[in-house]
Amino acid sequence: MQTRRLGPFSVSALGLGCMNLSHAYGTPPSAEVAATLLLRALDHGITLFDTAALYGFGSNETLLGNVLKPHRSKFVLASKCGMTGVDGKRVIDGRPATLKRTCDESLRRLQTDVIDLYYLHRWDKQVPIEESVGALGDLVRAGKIRGIGLSEVSAATLRRAHAEHPIVALQNEYSLWTRNPELGALAACRELGVTLVAFSPLARAFLTGTLRDPETQLEAKDIRRQMPRFDAANYMKNLELLPAYLDIAREAGCSPAQLALAWLLAQGEHIIPIFGTRQPEHLDDNAGAAAVSLDPRAVARLDALINQQTVTGPRYNAATQLEIDTEKFPD
Repeated sequence: MQTRRLGPFSVSALGLGCMNLSHAYGTPPSAEVAATLLLRALDHGITLFDTAALYGFGSNETLLGNVLKPHRSKFVLASKCGMTGVDGKRVIDGRPATLKRTCDESLRRLQTDVIDLYYLHRWDKQVPIEESVGALGDLVRAGKIRGIGLSEVSAATLRRAHAEHPIVALQNEYSLWTRNPELGALAACRELGVTLVAFSPLARAFLTGTLRDPETQLEAKDIRRQMPRFDAANYMKNLELLPAYLDIAREAGCSPAQLALAWLLAQGEHIIPIFGTRQPEHLDDNAGAAAVSLDPRAVARLDALINQQTVTGPRYNAATQLEIDTEKFPD
């Protein structure tokens, strides 16, 4: 698989987001199935694995530690702090002491001496970003982490953080149907030498063409049920975009998922999409996107077809949006 730069690291152009092996998308797979998928990703040449203390309230990090410890030298390990499970509830806490304690806990679960890339999962707006990043800088100097990342923050916050300590990566949602990074984060990353790690590159399965009826296909606790774009009325409108999208995929000779990932890879060398899946066949398909090359006409057609003006519904509900610092399109 082709590689891209991620701070001091050279990693696969596509990374594996491990959240849905433990968290947020309904019933997770068994530990055996999850282990098989993680090892299969390594076999595909994927060398960036992304987890977080929040995912499964620590169980996702434990899974990666148990499965990948024998292969630790083969990949770059990313995890996150600042949003964790406390007494069964999700809590955002960016205080320096909390971040340092969370790091020690993550190191134990991951069964490693150092985390290569450690993100502030959410900016705790009660704590100046400089204080949270300063604490992460202390972890770099202590040798517990190698690089600092941020998640779901704006270009302005990225610049403030970068002035405190160099930032390796900014992980924000980016796909054909979520263009918020184009409001400033993409340009700031390019200017500062920061990699934009794009999560939910497949639009939470919309761009795979397999999710046609969220009401019947999604489990009751699936987080997409709380997202306005997946409301029945909004999703019905969004489905109207799929036929033309699938036509472009056929013309390009690739799967719908590969088309979405290839579009992202074409947006800049400083972008690394991380996809998540629980199905080995989907992993195989997604990994093949690194070999897909789109001509400029296909990219232009995709840009015109699926964008902020043509997608119906905001990406988050009002309560969740209050936690997010990324740039937002006008309502």
